[in-house]
Amino acid sequence: MRFYTFAGMEIITRKIYIDKIVKFLNKGMILALTGQRRVGKSYILKDLAQIIASQDPQANIIYINKEKKKYDGLCSHIELDNYLKDKIDFGKANYLLIDEVQDIAGFENTLRSLNADEECQIVITGSNAKMLSSELSTYLGGRYIDIHIQSLSYSEFLEFHGLPDSQASLDKYLTYGGLPHLYRLGLDNKDMIWEYIQNIYNTIVLKDVIEREGIRNVTLFENLLSFVSDNVGQLVSGTAISKYLKSNKVELTPLTALNYLKSASNAYIINKIPRYDIHGKKLLETNDKYFFEDLGLRNLLVGSNREKDIEKVIENAVYLHLKNLGYKVWVGILPNGEVDFVAEKNDDKIYVQATYLIINDQTREREFGNLLDIPDNFRKYVVSMDPMSAPRDYRGIRHLSLRQFLLTSEL
Repeated sequence: MRFYTFAGMEIITRKIYIDKIVKFLNKGMILALTGQRRVGKSYILKDLAQIIASQDPQANIIYINKEKKKYDGLCSHIELDNYLKDKIDFGKANYLLIDEVQDIAGFENTLRSLNADEECQIVITGSNAKMLSSELSTYLGGRYIDIHIQSLSYSEFLEFHGLPDSQASLDKYLTYGGLPHLYRLGLDNKDMIWEYIQNIYNTIVLKDVIEREGIRNVTLFENLLSFVSDNVGQLVSGTAISKYLKSNKVELTPLTALNYLKSASNAYIINKIPRYDIHGKKLLETNDKYFFEDLGLRNLLVGSNREKDIEKVIENAVYLHLKNLGYKVWVGILPNGEVDFVAEKNDDKIYVQATYLIINDQTREREFGNLLDIPDNFRKYVVSMDPMSAPRDYRGIRHLSLRQFLLTSEL
């Protein structure tokens, strides 16, 4: 782990992302680092600037952080063009790094022009999927790479907090999640931790949902998020939302409610996971599942019930790790059952079932049985909270403890 201080800020290198970024530098592509606020995009961008400077001391690095007041005047692409006019040095390698680029209206016009002329390597960060996907895809289609930044994985959590791999450390991770700034607060003061996570949640809702998405009924939006947090790993349909709304005596169509959840997905609070027909090999269009980008935010919304639904937290943690490993993830549907996750990467596919404990033969048959019904030879896993010494393979299906699974860098 690389740890250093830059401009008064403590920076810990997140190698998994830095390696991805460096691989694409100077290949003619704009690099977009996307993800929820406060998952560390700004620190990764600062780390990248230091790495570029160390490798090429003559590099011309132009760094714009839209969260700093000194850049308040850069509100549109016209002002950005004027700002950059005297900053580009044609005798050097130019790097333009912009943090929270969505705060510059029409930014894509400037980036498209710079990229077309190959005047500099552009790396941007953003916290709104709707804005980035629509603008970048429309104006920069085929010329940008989206690198999604997640909150800390379990292995990163251990590194940041200087913890050994243990059940106690795993419990902390499953409770507080992986927001990187927690390492500066420490994990001893629970009240301080939850106050910080609450503040992050408030900021995301205000800046990335209310202001950007135009959500007017904030109370209903937050109630829907609470509903999703309590139903992690469960299918969420228009019918289920209708029942929830009626129980709360709310006049809102299921379609509008689903659009509210889409706004939460755009802000990277939650991810919608479609269903995949394993036998038919096709995606299904209704009844999706939702998982949170950070376990701490999910647990914040659940409140005092967060310790009573460990199986939901386990499933969310497994989902996050699969994403961290670079897999595309779906919910697997069989004629007579369901597989928690179907995950694909390149030409590889795996199936993963997540559960709390394998306590008897009946539980074993239930958790392994659906995997045994899949008629192919791709790798299959059951992940549980059983002690690391307890799991054992069953009829060719690998059984891993959650700690083993979360520390695995390759499945």
